[in-house]
Amino acid sequence: MKEEQLPASYTASIKEMLGQEADAFLESYSAPRTQGLRFNPLKSTSAIGQVAVDRTVPQFILKPIPWCQGGFYYDEPARPGRHPYHAAGLYYIQEPSAMSAAELLAPEPGETVLDLAAAPGGKTTHIAGLMQGQGLLISNEIHPERAKILAENVERLGIKNTLVTCATPEQLSARFPQAFDRIMLDAPCSGEGMFRKDPKAIQEWSPAHVVMCAARQWDILQDAYIMLKPGGTLAYSTCTFNRQENEETIARLTASYPDMELLTCKRLWPHLEKGEGHFVALLRKQIDTVSVNDDANRNAKKRRSKNNPKTNSSIRDAYQLFQDWAAVELPGLSCQGVPLLFGESLYLLPESFNGNLHTGLLDGLRIPRAGLHIAHLKKNRIEPAHALAMALQPIQASRSFDLSSEGPEIHAWLRGESLPVPSELHGWTLVTLDGLPISWGKASLGQLKNHLPKGLRILKAHIDEQ
Repeated sequence: MKEEQLPASYTASIKEMLGQEADAFLESYSAPRTQGLRFNPLKSTSAIGQVAVDRTVPQFILKPIPWCQGGFYYDEPARPGRHPYHAAGLYYIQEPSAMSAAELLAPEPGETVLDLAAAPGGKTTHIAGLMQGQGLLISNEIHPERAKILAENVERLGIKNTLVTCATPEQLSARFPQAFDRIMLDAPCSGEGMFRKDPKAIQEWSPAHVVMCAARQWDILQDAYIMLKPGGTLAYSTCTFNRQENEETIARLTASYPDMELLTCKRLWPHLEKGEGHFVALLRKQIDTVSVNDDANRNAKKRRSKNNPKTNSSIRDAYQLFQDWAAVELPGLSCQGVPLLFGESLYLLPESFNGNLHTGLLDGLRIPRAGLHIAHLKKNRIEPAHALAMALQPIQASRSFDLSSEGPEIHAWLRGESLPVPSELHGWTLVTLDGLPISWGKASLGQLKNHLPKGLRILKAHIDEQ
């Protein structure tokens, strides 16, 4: 890409901001775009992860990303999205610079965390890995179609402790004032860091668009402030370069809320680092903060579940049916959490909803994924959910059947075909790929019937992170 292909007002602002460095920055647009993947620690134990790296390096030529443990560059013409390991959730394809945000937020196991603008899921899946499956992660996306993609990526990576919501920031702040230890806000922005990756971003850019994005970011930040606990930390990130959406927005936040302390700002520039560029600011709310919205706090505490006794009885019966099934089929599974029933679908919310939170807070929200989807109820019998398979370890299941990433059977399975199996194998079986769960199968009379959801049966390359 040549400089003249960029908006003149954009290049002028870059030259004003970077001075003598501007030429090097603008020349970076002529370099090949950078691409990366991040291994999923919920899947890649030390043994599996090493096998994966050993087998993947010859195909993908992976090189470590310095600011992200588990992150690797790969070069064209590699297509890791086409490899069966991608379907197994072993890694997430993500722009390398974007990996810096969750690393800076540094969530810990057991915390309550919010990813406020989360689709398609790069930062959510990164945060979930750092939390090691412990605590609660609420991952929100306001646009329904993007929220669906977010939920699918959460499921593919086998994440158990994440609630996916499709709500406005205002809807969430009314329910969850001062509820979160850490908040990630990867704010909608003008996308200047997308120019090399997506030429359409150039067409959409204008000075007026920058002003509009900054105003929208400010609105979202105010709701994020309401939801952040005293003593909690907020990571604000964008994939854009201008100061108006970055430093000036953060300065406005700290000026309007003096209890917000700026800890650090980090920029990754594409002419200095191998990446498309990113901005991240980390802030902390002081511990002696007085509630900024006492009414919201009171209303959140008063909001209780609208489930009537009959509904609650149905949930208990459904969960007991699942526990009875799991005692036989999944003897290594420890069921902990709060069950929820949506029609015939049984979910398990994280344990946090037995503590400071309660299910009444979810009333009226659109929820594409209410924690871990564990089962479908089929006329008083259990059919295990695909999400449950993806969240398991083979040792937890009574039966498993392993496929090799180097054999033809895995490709047949991903196309939805049944496979021949030993005749002694019978019943629900966890199908694995080099030890990584990939789906359920049901064995009978020497055949393993494929229960991979139809929507996942075409293995094709796609880029997760936009």
